[in-house]
This record gives sequence, C-alpha cells and structure tokens, in this order.
Amino acid sequence: MMRHLLKVCTCLVAFLAHCAYAAVTVDFVNASRATRCAEEDNVYVKVLGTGIVSFQISAEHPPYIATLKDDSTAPDFTACDMSQDPSFSFVPRTLTLYEDTEIRLVGHRFQSFWRADVVDFRVGKTSERGLHLVQLLKRGPQRDVEILVVYPADGYWRVKPLPPPTLVDSAYGSSFLFGPIEEDTRPFVAIRSIAFDPVTMTFRLTFRNQTSGVLTVASATTARVNLALSLDPPLPAEQPFAALRSMFVAPAQADVAVAGWSGTSIATVSTPILEFSRFRAVAVRFGRIVQSTHNLSAPDLVFDGFNTATSR
Repeated sequence: MMRHLLKVCTCLVAFLAHCAYAAVTVDFVNASRATRCAEEDNVYVKVLGTGIVSFQISAEHPPYIATLKDDSTAPDFTACDMSQDPSFSFVPRTLTLYEDTEIRLVGHRFQSFWRADVVDFRVGKTSERGLHLVQLLKRGPQRDVEILVVYPADGYWRVKPLPPPTLVDSAYGSSFLFGPIEEDTRPFVAIRSIAFDPVTMTFRLTFRNQTSGVLTVASATTARVNLALSLDPPLPAEQPFAALRSMFVAPAQADVAVAGWSGTSIATVSTPILEFSRFRAVAVRFGRIVQSTHNLSAPDLVFDGFNTATSR
C-alpha cells in the first residue's frame, strides 16, 4: 500500500512542478459520508473560492494502469436500496448529434431520470430538448472511444483519458460538477442550455440563474484529458463553483480513496477521502492507492489552475 501511496504523491508532485506557486488557493470542503452501497455517490467534496473565473480539471490514469490486462466495470448493487429515488418518465431516444473524422457526439434520452428538467442542447443547426446523456467520442482506426460525458438535466460530467495500449478501453469513475451547485435530494447544477462547438471542442452553458460557463477539451491523449473551465460572472464565495462526486466503500472498493494536495509549496499532503473536513490548496489530486474491484481502470482527477479576474 505504501508503494502505491508514494506513486500517487509522486504523480501530484510532478504535476505541481509545472504550476506557478502564485496560483490562487481555494477551499475543498468535505460533505462525504460512509456507505455500504458501491453504486451510491457518497463522496461529495465542494470547491469554494472568492472571485474564481477559471480553473482546470485533468483526468489521468491511475499509477498502476500499465499492469492491467483486463478490467472490472460491472455494477454492484449489494447493500443498495434505491427504491426511494425520485423518477420521472420520458420517451426514450438516441441520436447522433454530430460526427466528422475526429469526433462523434451522441445524445440519449432515458425512459426515466431523477430530475424532470428539460435542457436545450445545440450543435450548429441541430437542436434537441430533454437529453439525459451526451457522449463525446474520439474516432479511431479500430473503434470510437468515449472521453467525456455530460448529463444535462443534473449537470454531472465524467471524463477519462484514451485507453493505454494494454486495454481496449478504460472505465469512468468519479464525476464532477461545475457551475452554481444546488442541493435537492443530491447535489446538482441547473442548466438551461448547452451549445457544443466541434471546431474548438467547447461546451458553452447557460445556467438557470443566468450565469454562464465554458468547458473546453484542451487535449485528449493516452496519458490524460485536460479540461479548461470558466464561469461568468464568478459565483458568491459561499456557493460551491465545482465539486467532486464519487464512491467509496473501502480502499479496495472505491472510485476514489485518497486526496493529495499542495498549499503554497511543493510539499504535499495525502489523506483518506473520508478523513478530512476542509483544506485550502492550489491543486488537488483525487485517486486511489490500491487497485479497486470497482472500475479498476477509472482515472484520477486533478483540480488546479484556479484564477480570479485579477490573477490571470
């Protein structure tokens, strides 16, 4: 376990070596709770800061990825009771929103979803209402591979790098939220509309409170996917502008198990995901220190590059 922990910290230190240490610090507030259900997002880490207008999220393979020959992605509903979850009915639909030689964008409306919100999604002249899932896939010679998904009706995003040579594909794990986060049954972001520009790989969002956000896929490789995110105007300091959502039952049954972070120097701190209350940092890596039986290949997520209007 200590060897894996050192690898996680080494990854974070190497990443922070490229950061400017005049970078803005933000608060990470832990609202997670214990669970026995491996399909429940019990991990909830809120990100708050004054005047934050932009930041970055990167998805990177876990440090043990090169050793994997297969994966474990089957759902595990042991000890789960979701009978009280809200559910709204819809007419199912699947369609290709956009495709070219580089990417494909596919939209889905589910038969049921936990929120009733209907969101507009646009790509060029194509406009659809009420999609629950939009998948962004990179085209490849053998197959197309998902790198990013968004759930427009509740504002959840998931991201992963292109698979390593040893795997046909890799798994999603943790989710993130960005924008004006609210809570009703669970955390969500109320989105009014999303427009995707395939030339710049940019999603432009209008939130229900009339603020706006931008998420750009800056790069996507077998090492990592880098996302650039911005908000206009910045949210009040007491309202989370981003959050990590994930699952932890035990270190070997988790999508995230540890948080590693740096304050204002290269030194890092690492702690189990359920064992901190709040810290302030310029960059944080959420990952795992041992191989999990759940979504074994799911990536670590790095939050960094926080900026205010005066710090850019």
